[in-house]
Amino acid sequence: MPDMKAGFGITAMLFSFLMAGCASREPLCVVPAVDLERYAGLWYEVAKYPNWFQRSCASGTIAKYALREDGRVDVQNQCLRADGSVIEARGVARVVPGSGNAKLKVRFGWSPLAGDYWVLGLDEQNYSWALVGHPSRKFLWILSRTAKLPLKTFGEVVALAEELGYDVSRIELTSQTCAPEGGL
Repeated sequence: MPDMKAGFGITAMLFSFLMAGCASREPLCVVPAVDLERYAGLWYEVAKYPNWFQRSCASGTIAKYALREDGRVDVQNQCLRADGSVIEARGVARVVPGSGNAKLKVRFGWSPLAGDYWVLGLDEQNYSWALVGHPSRKFLWILSRTAKLPLKTFGEVVALAEELGYDVSRIELTSQTCAPEGGL
């Protein structure tokens, strides 16, 4: 049986390569600033644009961010396949200078390529949800500190995505029925 971590690492590397593209329309706006200490920790994926590198994820998609002493951020993504096996990817993010910490470059595994991770929306008061995307608008994630967002909040985040030029009809919900308690 192949090593799940190695397989997901290769997928993450290819993901990084694809994430290097640029948007051909008006540039995306990001939040003015992100406090990385508050952003660190466990996030649940509530919804996303379907993408090829997460096609094996059936449920329980979570991410954990941890600040490093060198100013970068450790990234640990995890999901469950339909058979219950775990897929994991680990990476390191660096802040894009002058972005107020709202734009990160993330590199997974041994890949020399880094993908864009832009914080497009954020509950600035509690850091309870985040809207994350890519400047090409080909990738989108709605994240929450809890496995589910209140319906009203979810609607507001989706409306924000639409205002930013995303086709919200493409958003699909993420099953969190099997998310590990406490996360990673």
